Amino acid sequence: MQNKPVVNRRTFLETAGAATGAAMAAGAIAHPAIGAVKGANEKLRVGILGPGGRAQEHIRILNHLKDETKGAVEIVGLCDVWDGNDAIKRGLYYSAKKCGLDAEGKDKERITKDYRRLLDNKDIDLFLIATPDHWHAKMSIDAMEAGKDVYCEKPMTHTIDEARRVSETAKRTKQVFTVGVQSTADPRWRLANQMITDGKIGHVMQGQTSYYRNSNQGQWRYYGLTKDMTPKTVDWKMFLGTEFGLAPDQPFDRARYAQWRCYWDFGGGMYTDLFVHQLTHLILAMGVRLPRRVVGGGGLYLEYDGRDVPDVATVVADYDEGCQVLISATMCNDVQLPEVIRGHTATIKFDPRPNEGFSVVQQKLEGRPAPPGTNQGEGGNSFRPDQPREDTRALWEHYLECVRSRNPETLCPADLGYAAIATVNLGVKSYREGKAFYLNKEDGSVSDADTGWAARWEERSKLRGKPNQVAGWKAGDTGSLLESPDYQKLEGPWINGKDPAENA
Repeated sequence: MQNKPVVNRRTFLETAGAATGAAMAAGAIAHPAIGAVKGANEKLRVGILGPGGRAQEHIRILNHLKDETKGAVEIVGLCDVWDGNDAIKRGLYYSAKKCGLDAEGKDKERITKDYRRLLDNKDIDLFLIATPDHWHAKMSIDAMEAGKDVYCEKPMTHTIDEARRVSETAKRTKQVFTVGVQSTADPRWRLANQMITDGKIGHVMQGQTSYYRNSNQGQWRYYGLTKDMTPKTVDWKMFLGTEFGLAPDQPFDRARYAQWRCYWDFGGGMYTDLFVHQLTHLILAMGVRLPRRVVGGGGLYLEYDGRDVPDVATVVADYDEGCQVLISATMCNDVQLPEVIRGHTATIKFDPRPNEGFSVVQQKLEGRPAPPGTNQGEGGNSFRPDQPREDTRALWEHYLECVRSRNPETLCPADLGYAAIATVNLGVKSYREGKAFYLNKEDGSVSDADTGWAARWEERSKLRGKPNQVAGWKAGDTGSLLESPDYQKLEGPWINGKDPAENA
């Protein structure tokens, strides 16, 4: 393997620009210093809605932060529809014990199966929402309307319209909202974005990412079922949320409760559970948000165990900025696609090991054809910003600072969460309906795609136009124009037998 030179601070400043170099030195994560900052020791009290599997990691981190800050952050309330089970290590009463709460005594009023009982509780400042996807939007909106800040697990919502409404509510209420996408704590994406907007890879053409897995049980079937999951211990009506229009009424089923990611009523399989992880940080790095045109493909080709969601899927999203994102996976093989951002003059190739950073590999632009496979993106300069000790902990530390300073620019604010879920949900809609779709970025409406997308770009070519650029672009035409050979002046239609070269 070719050794990559690791760029030191001086060389980095010279090649990437002082602003980018400063960001690298600072870890590329801005300190949230806006507004009136609460005292560092003023307690922030957290209510957890949905203490299932993922929430147990949040509980562990929040308990550590409580100990380390001498109580400056503390879990004070819980809501879950299932009584819980100590063996499976989740659910209402198991989690209450883990949080140090007294479910039969002083904390009884803040341990419930109905989250609405916690909304107006003056002992709660913010909510962690870690329920199944179909509850995310309603709980987030209700919490912000009640004056609470929200840390919502990914994906932000179940549908595109829900995501739009959550984003609008966050702006209107000015509550501090974030989506818990772990990889947004990785400084590589913001560092890459600064290099891109400085023109270091030329016009952005395409981003590519993946999230491949394999399982002999079937994906998400490793979430165990227990006999004590029954209508007596699970508030099935509340889980469904049918009275709120969240999911259709249906008989209780342990699998649909505990392995809900396998079913469209509650989640979106790999699209929403896994693609959101990768897509969020990729579009953050590229400098795009909402797509204009999306198509999704795939199928359910092996995991025939009663699930709804596919085991192979690919989403292709095209953007008004003149670039494309491709995200692909199967749940039946774990060999990944390389994660790259391709520009006209260079490629950013992200190492699968975050500590190894990313490399920037220059393109050799030549006016001749080349066989496929000759450029594997090897070599280049390597950039390795310092990584956080734990990504979820880093999200919480940054978010809590944002809450104290009333800074809405969390590591994954609502507009970024909206963009990610809109893209993958359009992929789901395309896969299930067999169509490509347009997204109206102004009002969030969706329509069938037509020939207009291709015609638009073809017209620009005929007019010899210039490319659009990603948000924040500061590099003018750098890496964005062709160098036409002199003989190209000979092109053009022959009108009335006249050679266009006579006017060249």
